[in-house]
Amino acid sequence: MSYSSFSSASVQGVDGRLVAVEVDLASGLPQIAVVGLPDPAVRESVERVRAALRNCGFQFPMQRITVNLAPADMRKEGTAYDLAIAAAILSASGQLEGRMFEHTLVIGELALSGELRSVPGVLPMAAEARRLGLRRVLVPAANAAEAALVGDLDVYSARSLTELAAACRSGEEWRSLLWEAGADAAAPSCAAGGPSAGLDYADVIGQHGAKRALAIAAAGRHNLLLSGPPGTGKTMLIRRLPGILPAMSREEALEVTKICSVAGKLPRQGSLIEERPFRAPHHTISAAGLIGGGSIPRPGEATLAHRGVLFLDELPEFPRSALEALRQPLEDREVTLARARAVFRFPASFQLAASMNPCPCGYLGATAAAPGQPECSCSETAIDRYRSRISGPLLDRLDLLVEVQRPPALDSSQTGMDSAQMRELVARAVAAQEARSSSAGTAWNGELAGSALRRAASLRPEAARLLQQAFDQLGISVRAHDRILKLARTIADMEGFERIEAAHVAEAIQYRRLPGWS
Repeated sequence: MSYSSFSSASVQGVDGRLVAVEVDLASGLPQIAVVGLPDPAVRESVERVRAALRNCGFQFPMQRITVNLAPADMRKEGTAYDLAIAAAILSASGQLEGRMFEHTLVIGELALSGELRSVPGVLPMAAEARRLGLRRVLVPAANAAEAALVGDLDVYSARSLTELAAACRSGEEWRSLLWEAGADAAAPSCAAGGPSAGLDYADVIGQHGAKRALAIAAAGRHNLLLSGPPGTGKTMLIRRLPGILPAMSREEALEVTKICSVAGKLPRQGSLIEERPFRAPHHTISAAGLIGGGSIPRPGEATLAHRGVLFLDELPEFPRSALEALRQPLEDREVTLARARAVFRFPASFQLAASMNPCPCGYLGATAAAPGQPECSCSETAIDRYRSRISGPLLDRLDLLVEVQRPPALDSSQTGMDSAQMRELVARAVAAQEARSSSAGTAWNGELAGSALRRAASLRPEAARLLQQAFDQLGISVRAHDRILKLARTIADMEGFERIEAAHVAEAIQYRRLPGWS
């Protein structure tokens, strides 16, 4: 037999795509051609496969070899095809029984010695294989636990091409390669800023208003901005936000784990990520780094923060192009990148938390509140220019705008709410949202829109009048009107009210303005 076909896979966006690896051996001058839009890493697989076969005691066919990766109009990248190409060549040349690989997804990178190395994106590839009816998946040993997260698949793993060949020749249907789950512990988050373990709001002295705002943000998944002088605890407050967020469901955990798998950021192979991501990119990041990009798009920080928190410290220092690129993901909860051959969609349902100084020097208004502290030296023009780095449309997409002032005194006995107390408030609001989710269509107040928002946000007459008055007199946009309504709904949930009271609307309105901002 001079022809063989094996099933492998690639990743497009954060989803797996099945790829057929076809090999044909023909008479002619010895050469090998890889077709099907391969990138350099795929074309270089020829040399890896040649050396691996030779070093494992196989014969590399001295014939004209054609390797086709189908569908031919989809760009192929990465090293996940190495094992499938090697096995297809061995099958076509009669050195390996190809029947053993039927209904099997074959993934893995080959070292020159024939050792199998792990590859990123195994979880979405295995999920696609299961969706299309494949019954088995063959992966490097380092990826076996990750592939098993999909469920309903027989996972086989090998450490080298030699071990795989020995299992094929044993006639035992790869029984020696069948992977069995061990007692794997849950992995830590793939967060850039690190997990929130050990961080408690009890460490923050004072700042009761900011803590209240953060509890509201966590309870309804609202975006927020903290503004205040340096050293008032803005970063300290936001870094503790993941510690009061509700736990992820298994579906959310699988989504997050899949994204980290595609990005090659799984902290431990085969463990489900159970802590919500917390991403804190530096302000020098590009727009492509923030939302994703490249000739073959890869996920950016917005996608890596999916189901978690994206923290932008010193918000005005970020490139304006990068900040403006966030406007569409904040509305649609996904990133859409169009290329000539395909449109890529990345999930980006994140909670935006940002901080900034009130002026370029940071000490605007600090003189009156704290004698002896540095005085603000910024002109009105400089302040306006600094604040204008954040566009009105982006600011309109933030639910809570909170001023953080320097505490008047350092009294360690006046810490206010700790993380446990804030989690109780959040849990009460989340339970109320989940009870409404069957009718509202979503479990988070911050994601409500249109008729779902109107059904969920039942207003008392006096609350409706106050909201209408704010819309008429404050000149807020329709989007800001709806965000006030969402905030009021969350505040009412935290207080245990079924209908929104005027006090809830009044508190929500105060979060829509920062002192001194027009």
